[in-house]
Amino acid sequence: MPQLPCCRRLYLCVFAIMSAAISLALFGHIYKNRHLLRLLETHEPRTCFQKGIRASNTITPLKGTHALVVAPYYDNRDKNAVRILGIVHYQEVKELYCWFHCRADTGYLAIRKAEIEIHSDRSGFPYGAADFICPEPEDCDPKFVSIHWSRDGDCEQIPMFEIRNRHPQALSADFTVCISTMFGNYDNVLLFIQSVEMYKLLGVQRVMVYKSDCSPWMERVLQHYSSDGTVEIIPWTITSHLKVSKRWHHDMSPADIGYYGQLAALNDCIYRNMYRSKYLLLHDIDEIVLPIRHRDWKSMMADFETQGTDIGVFMFEDYVFRQDVFDYTFNYSAWDAVPGINILQHIHREPHAADVQFKGRKMIINPRKVIQTSVHSVLKAYGATFSAPSDSAILYHCRKQYQANLTRDSLIKDKRIWKYNSSIIDSVNKMLNEI
Repeated sequence: MPQLPCCRRLYLCVFAIMSAAISLALFGHIYKNRHLLRLLETHEPRTCFQKGIRASNTITPLKGTHALVVAPYYDNRDKNAVRILGIVHYQEVKELYCWFHCRADTGYLAIRKAEIEIHSDRSGFPYGAADFICPEPEDCDPKFVSIHWSRDGDCEQIPMFEIRNRHPQALSADFTVCISTMFGNYDNVLLFIQSVEMYKLLGVQRVMVYKSDCSPWMERVLQHYSSDGTVEIIPWTITSHLKVSKRWHHDMSPADIGYYGQLAALNDCIYRNMYRSKYLLLHDIDEIVLPIRHRDWKSMMADFETQGTDIGVFMFEDYVFRQDVFDYTFNYSAWDAVPGINILQHIHREPHAADVQFKGRKMIINPRKVIQTSVHSVLKAYGATFSAPSDSAILYHCRKQYQANLTRDSLIKDKRIWKYNSSIIDSVNKMLNEI
């Protein structure tokens, strides 16, 4: 084979060196400029100089989808991500994208595909609570995120949601009660007042009420408690978007979603209060976690905390106190004009039956250790679960009969709630006088 002239060999060597240098410089430039990498990751540059519509409702439907957004929350407990709480049709929603609004000055958007996690407890309804999880882009500290069914779209027409929990503050409460949901023109005013006053005696600082609708009487009470900072009202407009059921299972009452979207509300209450409250109580307004050995929740929880530092969920067994069986020891004519039941009159409870398959429980949780919750148990959590002994605390539950075959003689008289009777009576009377 003939040899190349010396000058030509030298030329090829110089060319090769220069090509390598240019390639290294190019890749170095891309590596140093993270936003070019982001464009490569999203496959397309996106800009939006005009801000979209800022969402202001608790529930916002996504146009063109069978999905609704409740709220996005920054969640860095596992990795830097934004967890958007929502509601979806389990068959219809397969793909969603997070549009992070990174820089207002350039209109730059970073787009990431969302991981869709539909909660496992839909109870046969087509719609259920869901999380849309998007990894947060590097070198991007967004205050707002939009969510869309594709990478394309008019950013001016897509709602923008403020990302909550970005900068956690010091805890402002030891105990917060999450009540979800208030619906059906709710009018059990006396029980509501008694329960809230009991919560205050036991140590609550905040009661969250996810309200769909209630009676005018009840509205006055809510506004009064809201004005003094006890109650925080979250408008829960689920009936504007879906056909709802008052029952917990689809077979009992077919609809789009069960129990007014209760599970989506409960999960929102967890994330909304994740860095505001040390503990959350997840139960209904006719339920009270009643300490037996202790006077209040603070001393009770201090005792339970000795069981282990990794506990994130504390379970309390349900004790049904029958609404149809009365004791008139504490009967006040001043309360007769107030709609609702007097919990001090209902001290007869059903015994636990061995053949009852489902024994209800409700929870006190550390919200920073819970990822997803259902009504009677958590679905995903970082911490362990502790079941409170019944001689230490119970769930006082004033409701209609659960075991229909029981006679009055077979009920158990249980007056332990009466240890608070003087305080309850004084607090309720004071509240009624004020409104």
